[in-house]
Amino acid sequence: MTKKIGKVGNVKKAPRNKARQEVAEYRVNGRAAYRKLRFIDLFCGIGGFRIAFERAGAECVFSSDYDQHSQITYEANFKEKPHGDIYEVADADIPVFDILCAGFPCQPFSIAGVSKKLSLGRKHGFDDEKQGNLFFRIADILNYHQPAAFVLENVKNLKSHDKGRTFQIIYDTLTSALGYQVQYRVIDAQGLVPQHRERIFLVGFKPSRLFEFPDVPKSGPRLGSILEEDVDKKYTLSDHLWKYLQDYADKHKAAGNGFGFGIVGADSVTRTLSARYHKDGSEILVGQARGKNPRRLTPRECARLMGYPKDFKIPVSDTQAYRQFGNSVVVPVVERIAKNVMEALARPVEERPLLVLNDAKKSRHSASPTKRAMGSRKGSRVLA
Repeated sequence: MTKKIGKVGNVKKAPRNKARQEVAEYRVNGRAAYRKLRFIDLFCGIGGFRIAFERAGAECVFSSDYDQHSQITYEANFKEKPHGDIYEVADADIPVFDILCAGFPCQPFSIAGVSKKLSLGRKHGFDDEKQGNLFFRIADILNYHQPAAFVLENVKNLKSHDKGRTFQIIYDTLTSALGYQVQYRVIDAQGLVPQHRERIFLVGFKPSRLFEFPDVPKSGPRLGSILEEDVDKKYTLSDHLWKYLQDYADKHKAAGNGFGFGIVGADSVTRTLSARYHKDGSEILVGQARGKNPRRLTPRECARLMGYPKDFKIPVSDTQAYRQFGNSVVVPVVERIAKNVMEALARPVEERPLLVLNDAKKSRHSASPTKRAMGSRKGSRVLA
């Protein structure tokens, strides 16, 4: 295993073997592929990234996730069991690949995760020994394999965590230390699924490529499009739990806080589905007929809420299924990003967009090569 990246700018690049030179050669010429582009699926969970990139035409050559229950779901759907702890896999044992995909654990950076850890006197962010340093394992693998591209996903709060210092370290590592041209954008999935779910995506290329984040509609389907007709009564809240949630909401309302349950109907867009949904389902409760307590979403409805296909297998308990879907990516969002990444890698590296300005001469010399390559990026930022 390679040494963990420490200070930015102090990274030695691994020698490129013949296989990697062949892959790089393919990526540069932009001609028709003699094989599918290959990707690895780190912190793969139940395979949201895999579904998206396979739909875009890429081939998965390696997957890894520490959670045993997620491994069960992943294996049931993809016929292979992910490797376990990524720290126990040597860099050299990971097959040659073109794209690194990773939704690295977000609890050390999420608003809910930070609040909980602070209340318990625990560390968060990079100080979280269990999960906070997993980004640097990604950096190790990027440093060793030097893939053409990567796509990373995390919670929106990553950008502001620790007054922006966490994101700055990630940015400096990917750009200054590892040499990638990086763009990022916060995308709300509610234009593609009936769920308000904002996540930050970082996309990097080396060498730089012309890439644009996909357009995602501001509004889309409503909850009624994913609800089941006949739902087992076990998903209806008990009188005791329903009273508890109402009392809890009243208590915080009186204190001027916004904590409480969320009742939704067929015409609604839900709050963000979280990994703790199995506990009481309070963030998304489906209203029912008068005189009947609200209910949780079923695991199948959660799968639909995250954009998983109809035939996706759920071989685990409801508790584990809720955790897995709450930790997942929204498949249609990643699928659109994957398509644009694949298109970017199919173009010759030297391809540049044309800028049309009033003064043609000035347009050729007024922008740096990087700015000319990337053009205008409304709503996203270029980090180079």
